[in-house]
Amino acid sequence: MIVGIKVAIIGSGNIGTDLMIKIMRTSTILEMAAFVGIDPESDGLQRAQRLKVATTAGGIEGLRALPVYKEIEIVFDATSAAAHAKHSEILLADGKQVVDLTPAAIGPYVVPSVNIDAGCSSRNINMVTCGGQATIPIVAAVSRVAPVTYAEIVASIASKSAGPGTRANIDEFTETTARAIREVGGAEAGKAIIVLNPAEPPLVMRDTIYCLARTDDRDAIRESIHRMVRDVQSYVPGYRLKQEVQFERIGENNALTIPNVSQSATGTKVSVFLEVEGAGHYLPKYAGNLDIMTSAALRTAERLVELRQKAA
Repeated sequence: MIVGIKVAIIGSGNIGTDLMIKIMRTSTILEMAAFVGIDPESDGLQRAQRLKVATTAGGIEGLRALPVYKEIEIVFDATSAAAHAKHSEILLADGKQVVDLTPAAIGPYVVPSVNIDAGCSSRNINMVTCGGQATIPIVAAVSRVAPVTYAEIVASIASKSAGPGTRANIDEFTETTARAIREVGGAEAGKAIIVLNPAEPPLVMRDTIYCLARTDDRDAIRESIHRMVRDVQSYVPGYRLKQEVQFERIGENNALTIPNVSQSATGTKVSVFLEVEGAGHYLPKYAGNLDIMTSAALRTAERLVELRQKAA
């Protein structure tokens, strides 16, 4: 039985705090050992203290100074892309496994429902972005049926669920997600857009995915997408299709001109509309964009432990 692998979280904002609570409530493999921030008055640090988790407001150097640090095997980084570059260098030198929830993309991308076993071979693995975790599984579901000439995703999140870290990393979000659409999703070209929705009351995360696939087999695509949705729901129960998959034939008479695609593009246009509702562990249920990141990171870390236990 695998129990008690000690972990730390750097970043006491919404993502870090939600991840801490998920680990403590749901994981039988991971044990919360340390919670790290830079603001001693943050709700996350204060909550961790009440939960009897070792805390520090001294950032990564404060973490390294904690007595429990030598026992910690996995460190989640929920700070920013810029901060992660420094954190990764230090943590890897100290022999820690790093799970990166920022868009820094230093290590390989991991989307649990698509490439969890292959991606877990690195000492630093990247969880892409919230939009990537929500949409790349759908792109991968289409590309396993037929070549995808182009994929475009639009992630719409409640403005209230976009904290300082998210807002500071908008450029990294679009660049990292677009790259992962290709490298993990399998599309030949891709584009990502994020929308901060100021609606009141806040709306849950909505995602739109467009794929242009070189096939006419709509039934195979539909079945593959539904199977992928079930796979994601195994760790994100609030992940669901808003309506049935839509198709449109793009023929020679209305071929598309797409940036980064040299030829006129034809095939079957696949349109998928998703909704992601959070579990409500710490964050409001409308913050599905943050919940899918923490859920994916937790699932990935647990699989890391399982794979290493099998190899031992």
